[in-house]
Amino acid sequence: MSVISSQPKKIIIIGGGSAGWMAASLIHKAWAKKGTKILLIESDVISKIGVGEGSTPSLRLFFNHLGISEQEWMPQCNATYKCGISFPGWTNTDDPAFADYPAYIHPFYSQADWKTGNAFMHNARLRREGVDVPAHPDNYWLQSYLAKSFKAPIARQQLSDEMDYGYHFDSALVGDFLKKRLLNMGLNHLTDTVDGVELDDSGQISSVITKRNAAQSADLFIDCTGFAARLIRQALNVDFVDYSDCLFNDRAIAIQSPIDCSRDIPSQTTSTALSAGWAWQIPLSNRYGNGYVYSSKYISDEEAEKELRKHIGPSCLGEKARMIKMRLGRLSQHWHKNVLAVGLSQGFIEPLEATALMLIQHTVESFISSYEDMQLSKRDILAQQDIYNSQLNEVFESIKDYIVAHYRLNSRTDSKYWCDNRENKNNSARLKALLSAWSTPGGDFEAELHRHNAELTYFAPSWYCLFSGKGHFPTSLNKPSANTKVAPTTEIIKYCHQVSKQFYNHNEQLEKVYGERLDIL
Repeated sequence: MSVISSQPKKIIIIGGGSAGWMAASLIHKAWAKKGTKILLIESDVISKIGVGEGSTPSLRLFFNHLGISEQEWMPQCNATYKCGISFPGWTNTDDPAFADYPAYIHPFYSQADWKTGNAFMHNARLRREGVDVPAHPDNYWLQSYLAKSFKAPIARQQLSDEMDYGYHFDSALVGDFLKKRLLNMGLNHLTDTVDGVELDDSGQISSVITKRNAAQSADLFIDCTGFAARLIRQALNVDFVDYSDCLFNDRAIAIQSPIDCSRDIPSQTTSTALSAGWAWQIPLSNRYGNGYVYSSKYISDEEAEKELRKHIGPSCLGEKARMIKMRLGRLSQHWHKNVLAVGLSQGFIEPLEATALMLIQHTVESFISSYEDMQLSKRDILAQQDIYNSQLNEVFESIKDYIVAHYRLNSRTDSKYWCDNRENKNNSARLKALLSAWSTPGGDFEAELHRHNAELTYFAPSWYCLFSGKGHFPTSLNKPSANTKVAPTTEIIKYCHQVSKQFYNHNEQLEKVYGERLDIL
């Protein structure tokens, strides 16, 4: 396929949901005014997964890029603010080595954390070497204090450094919001089901056959058909790289429960370890989203639902449960021939760190940039696809390693699931090197992060929070010598408490954005 322009003439997106409408939004922004025709075909008989209800800070950049304010989209999607993710229950607090680490928060950090964050990493380095200094991450990051005091990551007065943050939201409503916006902007849309695919002599897709609107042809097709991967796998037979040897979970059960908006709404996701996986709790302005991500090898669906309901409590009585089968892994090629896979069709890493929408956004944005660069560089399309797929696969692998590390670093001994996860040796060379460097006296952990490109998606502070938050330090500790420089944790705690007072209460900030009281919505 030769390069004839810096953007395709016609694009067909198959599938709606978050993936389809986010892809359509970004492509419309980049190419619609340059003459690219965009058609989104959305089935009304295929159900959407739609349980990803948390984000990383990249979603804020997504809406900013589209020129959409928080006042415009958040009330339409029952959205709230997110300062980070809390991880209770991942350690064995009956063991004295982990007694002081029952939970920790993986925060979103900003320039405001530069000094306190460096202090945390300094103390963590000392504790790794057997020096008895405080190194729990929650003491050093401002957003940990905001989350624990039900604050929004929005200051009452402009700070010198703006905070970074994520959101909680109803993912189905995000798709609906973007759909309505694009249809008002004139995007072409068909409600129909793809029954077949036609290939040309070169093996590319020439058209898709719809149930009610016959054949639809295009230069480029975007596969947003979820786990079915209707185009990229069923039609083009692209290989799938399975992650089940290192990530055991293959099921999720989702249950909603009510929220009392007359009380403080949390500004954090909570991911609590249960017997055969972990449970999420995500606060929206109208309800809680709850779920259990687990392995069917260690617990039945019925037992998992029972355990989740017990964990949630009586508030979920009478609420329906939805079970979702998951396939964890990624494609070997996300952009193949004239098809780009986006969302679940390209792969899935369990939602422990809420990376699903970030991957959708990154996939599409980097594709747009790559496609345009292909024209400027005069590079052959196959060479450009190789570069694109290699870089995107490295992003998937980097996220996978960070997620796997959560399980490898657990210290629970109460179930075979947790013991098997901790003992599992099916890890990448990168993760093995990081685990070794952290636990080896004198090991240069940060050098290993750089050497293995481990900071592609998670910077050093996140890796330090992960290892330190789960209490992975020597059991034998010595008092610091007179010459040892120790970061002043007590002063840092006072400082963070004082600064956190400058931020809006979460409910108060939401009511500013919504323009009305939450408890009467």
